[in-house]
Amino acid sequence: MFDLVPIAEVAADAVEALLDAAFGTDRHGRTAYRVREGMDAIPELSFAAREQGALVGSIQCWPVALHGDDGGQTPMVMVGPVAVSPARQNIGIGRALMWRAIRVAMAGGIAGDDALMLIGDPEYYDQFGYDDAATGAWRLPGPFEPRRLLARAGAPDRPGIVGPRIAHFAGAGKSA
Repeated sequence: MFDLVPIAEVAADAVEALLDAAFGTDRHGRTAYRVREGMDAIPELSFAAREQGALVGSIQCWPVALHGDDGGQTPMVMVGPVAVSPARQNIGIGRALMWRAIRVAMAGGIAGDDALMLIGDPEYYDQFGYDDAATGAWRLPGPFEPRRLLARAGAPDRPGIVGPRIAHFAGAGKSA
């Protein structure tokens, strides 16, 4: 059995080691890192999974925005990375982390009306209500597969680029 706790209860270097194990040490060059560049994760929406005291999973959420071609900015929350220890995959840790982040974002008012979005496999993330219905005209600051750019209902359906949020949660990240 595993427990979900706020990610702040886990050492940052342990989270980094987990991310390296799950995604490789070259992960910092991925487009997702460019999208959230200069931002800190939103503490209230970031969680860790521990099993007998050991870190086995994590999820982080970030304040980003769709910077519209029309000059407007729509605040959103970028979900991920969702990381699970390679030795503990396929037992529900990632699903539990994702549902916790969604429930807190929706129920706690943490994210307000901000849409949740991510980059990931639609075959996995559709179980959480993510699809590409609104993301067809979105761009990212790096290469990506359009079918993997996903959002939940309420996401803005207009052209623009997703990047760091200029004005965001008080105390959650740095200004770009």
